[in-house]
Amino acid sequence: MSEQKPPQADWPLYEVFVRSKRGLNHVHVGSLHAADDQMALHNARNLYTRRNEGVSIWVVRADAITASSPDEKDPFFTPSGDKVYRHPTFYEIPDNVPHM
Repeated sequence: MSEQKPPQADWPLYEVFVRSKRGLNHVHVGSLHAADDQMALHNARNLYTRRNEGVSIWVVRADAITASSPDEKDPFFTPSGDKVYRHPTFYEIPDNVPHM
């Protein structure tokens, strides 16, 4: 007789990102399995914001994320260092511009 798997064993993996009340960006806080996007969102709220520390939650299916490889870090990131136009050194940033 074959062993029967629980239904959640086939649920996709979601990565969870939360923005705190004092934060400016979403931060990865963990992962969970869920049957669909709405279930993932509700479960993430229950699991990762129990103490009212979040104001926004993102859930993303892990299989939808494309990431760079740590093995490629030198060739992937090195070219941006020689592009001086990417650095704000040629102009003054006004004092009233926040978070720069």
